[in-house]
Amino acid sequence: MKTNKRDLKRELILKTVSQIVKEEGVEKLTLEAVAQKAGISKGGLLYHFPNKDALILGVIEQLSNHFVEGFNIRANDDPKSQGKWTRAYIETTFFGESDVNDLYTAISAAHFTNPEMLHRLQQAYSEIQYKIENDEIDPVRATLVRLAIDGLWFAEMFGLAPPNADLRQKVIEKLKTIITEEK
Repeated sequence: MKTNKRDLKRELILKTVSQIVKEEGVEKLTLEAVAQKAGISKGGLLYHFPNKDALILGVIEQLSNHFVEGFNIRANDDPKSQGKWTRAYIETTFFGESDVNDLYTAISAAHFTNPEMLHRLQQAYSEIQYKIENDEIDPVRATLVRLAIDGLWFAEMFGLAPPNADLRQKVIEKLKTIITEEK
C-alpha cells in the first residue's frame, strides 16, 4: 500500500497531537500549537482537521484502529482457541506495535474536551469484551484479567504507584496463567 503526501501529513499531525497532550497536557492542545510543532501552516492543518475535536477524534480513531487490528491478528494467529482473545488482549496491550499510552492520552483528551467522542472507542471495547466473555474459558476469569490489564495501564499512565518492571512482568505472567486454569 503506497502512502501519499496527504497521508504522511495527516500522520505527522496526529503524532504531534499525541505528543503535545502527553508532554504538555490537554489544556495546551490548540490548533496553533499543533501547526507550529508539526511545522505546517494553520491553513494546512485546517485542511486535514477543521477543529480541535476533529484532531482528537482522528487520534482516537487511528490508535484504536491499530489496537483492535493488532488484537484481532494476535487472536486469529493463536493456535490454541481456548483463551485466545484474552491472551491477545494482554499481548496487544503490553507487547503490541501500537503505543497504548498514546491511546490513553487521546482518551483523556477526548474525555476532557468532548466525552461524546469516545462513542466509537466504547463500541470497539464492547466488541472486545464480547470476544473475551466468549473465549471458551470462564467469562468472569477472562473479564477479571481484562480489568486487571486495564488497571495496570491506568496505573502506568497516571503514575499511580505502577509496579516496577520485575513485578509488572510477574503480574502479566500470573494473568496469563489465570487464563489457562481450569474452572
